[in-house]
Amino acid sequence: MPPPAVLDVVTLDSSALIHTPEEIYARLPQAHEFRQLHGILHLDLEGGTIAAFRNVTADEWWCRGHLPGKPIFPGILMMETAAQVAAFLRAMLAPDETQFMGFGGVDGAKFRMAVVPPAQIIMTGKVVEQRSRRFVVDTQAYVGGTLAFEGRITGMPVRA
Repeated sequence: MPPPAVLDVVTLDSSALIHTPEEIYARLPQAHEFRQLHGILHLDLEGGTIAAFRNVTADEWWCRGHLPGKPIFPGILMMETAAQVAAFLRAMLAPDETQFMGFGGVDGAKFRMAVVPPAQIIMTGKVVEQRSRRFVVDTQAYVGGTLAFEGRITGMPVRA
């Protein structure tokens, strides 16, 4: 049985960006193919919630090999997208130029549907735990309003 929704994704408008990719990656260290976020749609620092989106297209580097002729967005990239949402939320809650939140783990990951291009993933997150050495966020990914992924992301500080 799916968990309750972190946010009502039907109410989110992917054309109403709160943060652009340039603003996101001014705070996160990922570059080139590993930039998984295309915009932030919702950010509530008091409530500890976030929503971002990622457009999945048929011309991406992974499509050629995963799987030839029938590309499916790799689960590991879904988890990376979730980790970047969590890391951006942490960067906004506790800005620190000397470190960023690295991917420390994922618990309870469930892939509930295959994501095939073209698709838009709406990734949501809610803070579960925030400490100086640990940051935990429950994440959910939706495609077309349907839950596609869920997982609890743990981040740990990494010196920049």
